[in-house]
Amino acid sequence: MNRPLRIELDDALYHVTARGDRRDSIFRSDSDRLVWLSILGETCERFNFVIRAYCQMTNHYHLLLETLSGELARGMRQLNGNYSRYFNRTHGLVGHVFQGRYKAILCQSEPYLQELSRYIELNPVRARMVALPFEWPWSSYRATVGLVDSPPWHCAEPVLMRFGSRQSEARQAYKEFVAAGVGGMSPLAQVSNEMVLGDQEFRASVVGVVPAGNLQEIKRNQRRAIARSLQEYFVVYRDPKEAMARAYLSLGYSMPEIARYARVSVKTVSRAIAAFKLEGH
Repeated sequence: MNRPLRIELDDALYHVTARGDRRDSIFRSDSDRLVWLSILGETCERFNFVIRAYCQMTNHYHLLLETLSGELARGMRQLNGNYSRYFNRTHGLVGHVFQGRYKAILCQSEPYLQELSRYIELNPVRARMVALPFEWPWSSYRATVGLVDSPPWHCAEPVLMRFGSRQSEARQAYKEFVAAGVGGMSPLAQVSNEMVLGDQEFRASVVGVVPAGNLQEIKRNQRRAIARSLQEYFVVYRDPKEAMARAYLSLGYSMPEIARYARVSVKTVSRAIAAFKLEGH
């Protein structure tokens, strides 16, 4: 089974979600929610994470998380693992609490930081659980606009500073920004390859960040995100046969895709790959 690609960077912004197994609830009581928040705080302290926005729903949660020192995978294992053990023990259950692995999207901070914060904090409104975001106590919205104190692991200042230098004015502007987003388009509609949200330059900066492990196990569309475009292969490698071979060996493209781009037969591509391997590359 293919696994999702993980790109771990220092000082990186991620939108992270995790859902209940079989869409079951992961929060059955306020006590569950409070325990999850406590584990989140412990995780942030241990792995040097900062939460820019969060929201607990019923069968899933959202985090806008900045990894100051990388370690996303280890931190998420602690968060989901420790919470799963608590949840099963408390409710007399066994087995998986979450549906597979968490989903993490690497995000470009500018201009998506404030859009993602708004998207996350509007989740209960879109789900018609409340009419207004401040009515939902299990998100970062109240802390962001100053209705309650922020926990030490939540810092919305980078979000607010985009709305003004004076905190009171910035908070009021953010309230208006969030209200204007009700019914708006999700910024996640612009995610590329299920893993990157950003402009062309940002996506290009991700190319070459190759994960550890076997690339064969990673979804093809995500392998493609860390490979060059086919056009680049044919520009960088002047020999078309070498370009075809390297594109195929990146695991991002199939032989038919390369053949269509190069306007040759699949057999020609196959021969180029075989010759390239024979030369010891």
